[in-house]
Amino acid sequence: MGTTVATNALLEGKGDRFCLLITKGFKDLLFIGNQSRPNLFDLSIQMPKILYEDVIEVDERVIPYCENDSSGDPEKIKTLPNGKKIEILKKPDLEKLEKELIELKSKKNISNIAVLLMHSYIFNDHECLIEKLGQKLGFNHISLSHKISSMIRAVPRGLTTTIDAYLTPCINRYLESFTASFTSEVKVLFMQSDGGLTSINNFRGSRAILSGPAGGVVGYALTSYSREEKQAVIGFDMGGTSTDVSRYDGKYEHVFETLTAGYIIQAPQLDINTIAAGGGSMLFFRAGMFVVGPESAGSNPGPACYKNNGPLTITDANLILGRLLPDYFPKIFGKHQNEALDYQGTRKIFEDLTNEINDYQRTKQLSELSVEEVALGFVKVANEAMCRPIRNLTEGKGFDTRKHLLACFGGAGGQHACALARSLGIKKILVNRFSGILSAYGLSLADVVVEKQEPFNIYLNEINMNNFIIYQIKDLQDQCIKDLVEKENFSPDLIEIEYYLNLRYHGTDTGIMCSPHIYRASPNDLKYTDFLTSFLNRYRTEYGFVLNRDVYVDDIRVRGIGKTMLKDQNLARVSCRKEGKLEAIDSKDVYFDNHGFIKTRLYRFEDVLIKDTVYGPAIIIDKNSTILIEPDCLAHLNDRGDLVIEVLLETTEHHLPTSTQLDITQLSIFSHRFMSIAEQMGRILQRTSVSTNIKERLDFSCAMFDSNGGLVANAPHIPVHLGAMQEAVKYQIAFSKENPIKNGDVILSNHPACGGSHLPDLTVITPVFYENSDKPVFFVANRGHHADIGGLTPGSMPPTSTKLWQEGAAFKSLKIVQNNVFNEKEIVEGFNAPARFPNCSGSRNMSDNLSDLKAQIAANKRGIDLITQLIDEYGLKVVLSYMGYIQHTAEISVRSLMKNLCSRCDFEKDDLSCFKAQESMDDGSNIDLTVEIDKKTVIFNILIRFNDLFLKDIAISL
Repeated sequence: MGTTVATNALLEGKGDRFCLLITKGFKDLLFIGNQSRPNLFDLSIQMPKILYEDVIEVDERVIPYCENDSSGDPEKIKTLPNGKKIEILKKPDLEKLEKELIELKSKKNISNIAVLLMHSYIFNDHECLIEKLGQKLGFNHISLSHKISSMIRAVPRGLTTTIDAYLTPCINRYLESFTASFTSEVKVLFMQSDGGLTSINNFRGSRAILSGPAGGVVGYALTSYSREEKQAVIGFDMGGTSTDVSRYDGKYEHVFETLTAGYIIQAPQLDINTIAAGGGSMLFFRAGMFVVGPESAGSNPGPACYKNNGPLTITDANLILGRLLPDYFPKIFGKHQNEALDYQGTRKIFEDLTNEINDYQRTKQLSELSVEEVALGFVKVANEAMCRPIRNLTEGKGFDTRKHLLACFGGAGGQHACALARSLGIKKILVNRFSGILSAYGLSLADVVVEKQEPFNIYLNEINMNNFIIYQIKDLQDQCIKDLVEKENFSPDLIEIEYYLNLRYHGTDTGIMCSPHIYRASPNDLKYTDFLTSFLNRYRTEYGFVLNRDVYVDDIRVRGIGKTMLKDQNLARVSCRKEGKLEAIDSKDVYFDNHGFIKTRLYRFEDVLIKDTVYGPAIIIDKNSTILIEPDCLAHLNDRGDLVIEVLLETTEHHLPTSTQLDITQLSIFSHRFMSIAEQMGRILQRTSVSTNIKERLDFSCAMFDSNGGLVANAPHIPVHLGAMQEAVKYQIAFSKENPIKNGDVILSNHPACGGSHLPDLTVITPVFYENSDKPVFFVANRGHHADIGGLTPGSMPPTSTKLWQEGAAFKSLKIVQNNVFNEKEIVEGFNAPARFPNCSGSRNMSDNLSDLKAQIAANKRGIDLITQLIDEYGLKVVLSYMGYIQHTAEISVRSLMKNLCSRCDFEKDDLSCFKAQESMDDGSNIDLTVEIDKKTVIFNILIRFNDLFLKDIAISL
């Protein structure tokens, strides 16, 4: 079974009351959290509520052993399985704690507790003592952090533990109610977030968040992937409100730290990316661009065609295009839920929107659009929005999207699958015969999984592998087999074991969970090079480079799999057609890009047999979905009865724009493509960097610029970076007249006279040459905050500085890569330069600076690869033209915003109105902002003053 009980309870805030027990001195640790800032542009950040109702501080302390500071008491020093030691500074005072727990239960009526003690992930004795005490006192549920998540980092481990204490009692009540209806003992298995089943007694809240979607991933993975062909599969699940995408290449891709409803969960979960684009996504026309979502019409009121006063949505667009057929839809709409889909009413609303769009078209001297062209434009923009997470999931990890199979399921996916595949360069689509119920079907195919994981904190080398790691793997394997045999009743011959090491480079904190690159049947056969090779291959594939650093083992993970007997191959087969031919049940006019309306044949899914071929355009109607076979596509059934759609990509060139003239639909599509490139650059930078500023605080920005240095597109990063970075690029362009920029160069700059913000923000700029161009056709750049670049004080931001060199190393234009060679010597000299000045030091962490610079170079490299691919797809002239159109559209958006501000002013005095704001600094100094708006000339004067000292005067004419 799968369930959304845990997810709903978390989203709705309806979990159980509980108390947090935490090491003394860390009472507010989970409230403070980490330095993560996921929504940089949110001006009204809503902190997720604290789940625990009360806190009890436990007077205990355990620390890693340090010989110089140790008490030397052998009773307090414990040796761990990896050979390292910890020291017990203080054992918990159980008598005092018992009194506090009794009072908690009797006076506050709290009967659940969550326990988080420092370093319990490597030494759990103190948490176990508290568990025994809690059981003796009759607490209903006790969540221990070392059992919930035995991984380093107290904040995510603690938050996951509190979520478990919050949700597991809810699940237990649900399970008790569910099983109470059985008259005899029935074995019930539940789907966990990692795609494995578990028994009812082991089902926990922290492992249940993705219980529902996980079934769909298992369903397509086990029915679409061929062990013989080994073609990786992309799962595409499009529903009414959102779309889920994932990837399977013979192994499930897991993530071990996710953010759900604002809460960090540190537990293995399938890597499912969700975007707010579905059949119910609302349609808008803003600043000359088609916009789809993220707002959704939901089920109430639903799309406009539901006859419930809903807004226009993607579902309505598909109805206008003839891709949804009211005659073949149930009559469940309208006030009394007995009417068909409302085509006429929907068309009237679309006509109004089309008139608005054509008014804009006329101002730009562009040709007017028909209702169908507008509807198709929104569908194409929605398709591109759904392509973005797929590209992030594949290209963002170094995989070629074109080499994948697209597995489509969900109620709305079949209408968009062909267009998505063509856009992504995918040649084959598979629609499972149970696509409408694939999540439920996946549950029946899933295996029972028991996982054991232990932190290990040791270098990966041959000595440690043979003396420590293998023995720990054996121990965890024995635990998995024991649980599967004794608790799940599996015979040993039905158990498979998978081995993983969570590896990272020393000095970084981005781990990769790696299995051996060669199958090993027994832990005794494992070699350290099996894991090292796997790690280096994956790191190089995802990031484009490897580091010359030691590799560190953070965790050892063993996954025991109890193989279930039901397999997809065992189900009844679909028969072959022996006589006659497939007959269409009807034909309808359907609108297609570059074709207009085409007479399209309709078929029922159940009528299609093996050896039948359905040529596009066609519509295949299933009981739960509508599948569109576009022109230049054909479909047939495989031997399992699944629908296989082949996309004839050689015709793709007819679908791509070759004109440089503005097309507002393509403008929206290019906006998504450029944004996706900047996002993937940011992902590479965040994951490969060392600095906490970049990894957690997200103090970085990535963007692309035209050949003149003008900003074209950026991910939603730091505004102050994005405003100044184009000045840094323009400076390098001007400077290149004396020092030419060549292909294979990468430039470092942070000087305030060259477009810099403050010195720790280092900008890395890479020019891009296409084919045989003699000068850059565009630039990619990123700016990241380094932890230290020398100067007076650590952190390189001294509050008392009066000279630039006191803040650290300054670079105007340093080629850190020249002719594709990393100039480490010159970089090190630059970072050490501040040491020449009084009381100053060079960089205090040179290795981190070098690693972060390499991460920034890698991020730019990813951007270059993706933009080059875009140019190969559309042509250089088209891409450059749309760069300019996007810049112009951004200008229109800002002007529209300012005019809207102007319309809300009160012009009573000399046609001049002012907006004023003041902010005070720590020392009492004031920064004043004044915006003056002249109604007649529509000119904005923006004045900035500091303690009456004039700083800036900007005039903007609308």
